[in-house]
Amino acid sequence: MSTLFEHGTLASLMAGNMAGTMTTRDLLKHGSTGIGTFDGLDGEVVIVDGEVYQAVSSGKVNHVTDLDAKMPFASVHEPADLEKLDLKGVDFAYLNGAFEKEHKLGNVFAAIRLYGSFSHVKVRIAPKQERPYPSLLEVAKGQPTFVRDEVPGMIVGYYAPEIFGSVTAAGWHLHFLSDDREFAGHLLEFTADQLTGDLQVFDSFEQHFPVDDQEFRDGEVDLETLRDGIAQSERN
Repeated sequence: MSTLFEHGTLASLMAGNMAGTMTTRDLLKHGSTGIGTFDGLDGEVVIVDGEVYQAVSSGKVNHVTDLDAKMPFASVHEPADLEKLDLKGVDFAYLNGAFEKEHKLGNVFAAIRLYGSFSHVKVRIAPKQERPYPSLLEVAKGQPTFVRDEVPGMIVGYYAPEIFGSVTAAGWHLHFLSDDREFAGHLLEFTADQLTGDLQVFDSFEQHFPVDDQEFRDGEVDLETLRDGIAQSERN
């Protein structure tokens, strides 16, 4: 059994429920690797070997040691039963096309980690929001982007089936972290001649809801515009 654990939902973020509802300490009980964001949509989180890194909207990357810091949305897992990867000519078009088909990902959840030297990387970083929170789509319109070329680093993230596209991001949701831990964010573009790493396919998906949070319980999601809004906010 291998489990992908997710706290919160992307649909709830789209509706503006951005307050943290799970501590980092409790999240790490469910996995040592993953991605997410902090209270108020404060930056992009990458979790590697139990260490938590936060890219903030200035472009700075923080090593977070405050385990009481809360997240409204995050996904984590424990790496196991890994399929080793050695890929050439890698970018989003490849991951969304030949790679997805070759590994038959359309109906499963999967995690990917890719390491190497990247010829081009473009990320965006959500700026911290204050109450009253806007929708995620409104935030996405003003997010700063950052570009690095010839940067060694790693990709961490997940693949989700289309039918789960309101719970989490359908397709790939990937974050980047450089080897020097000074550049990170939500991945928008990348190219690399060769990357190594691993793929993990999950046979269980655990969705955790912040049922004690009144804003989450009171939240209303506009289902008619949800999918388009998520696609525009993810933009990969």
